[in-house]
Amino acid sequence: MRFDALHAAKVLEDTESMVKLLGDERLDYLLAENLRIVQSPSVFAFSLDAVLLSKFAYLPIQKGKVLDLCTGNGVIPLLLSTRTKAEITGVEIQERLYDMATRSIAYNGLEGQIRLIHGDLKDMPAVLGYGKFDVVTCNPPYFPSQTKAIQNENEHLAIARHEIYCTLEDVVRVSSQMLKQGGKAAFVHRPGRLVDLITLMKKYRLEPKRLRLVYPKAGKEANTILMEGIKDGKPDLKILPPLVVYKENNEYTEEVEEILYGKKN
Repeated sequence: MRFDALHAAKVLEDTESMVKLLGDERLDYLLAENLRIVQSPSVFAFSLDAVLLSKFAYLPIQKGKVLDLCTGNGVIPLLLSTRTKAEITGVEIQERLYDMATRSIAYNGLEGQIRLIHGDLKDMPAVLGYGKFDVVTCNPPYFPSQTKAIQNENEHLAIARHEIYCTLEDVVRVSSQMLKQGGKAAFVHRPGRLVDLITLMKKYRLEPKRLRLVYPKAGKEANTILMEGIKDGKPDLKILPPLVVYKENNEYTEEVEEILYGKKN
């Protein structure tokens, strides 16, 4: 689900003097938060899915360790930093996206809370250690690498959207390996992969605990799922109330408005 309004986001004046921008990059306001993020329409710009996941995920308020896999340009670590004082680590395999995220973290002065790693998520158990994190989040590639659409995309977008370097099973397995006993994993994906996601979570000891379906409009089919699991938790899946994105007049619903822009005064 693309958040098209981001392409009309207000851009800071004289950004060149504050952060180095490459090619068609821009420095955007990060919605309701007092943060800025480096984006590029041809390389990577975050979607509504990432924002919804950042709001859905459980977080410790003060202490703890949080890991974000497939971190892209760092949007989820940035958003999570507004909800917790815990240490946050983001992992991104694409060097260009990692560089964008690094500049965003530095611009916002969050190097003391957010650590970024340029690497393959499958290597992270060996790099960071098993069972070290309280929370893992991931907005993974949605589409199988065999999809024909991949031929029409540039390399950066193809890797972000298609399972070229990691599969859903890789994401779930590594999430489980990185979590402490009782730790929580939160994922965003497509409804068509719900059965796969639940099956893999059960296989890798992540008991599904909370599920929320996201609908573009009332009366339409869901097009996004938000799922949380607990490592070695007891079976008890709660289906949360549906989240509807748009009203009939194509304006955001009140709940989505609050998620994106904060509560109205």
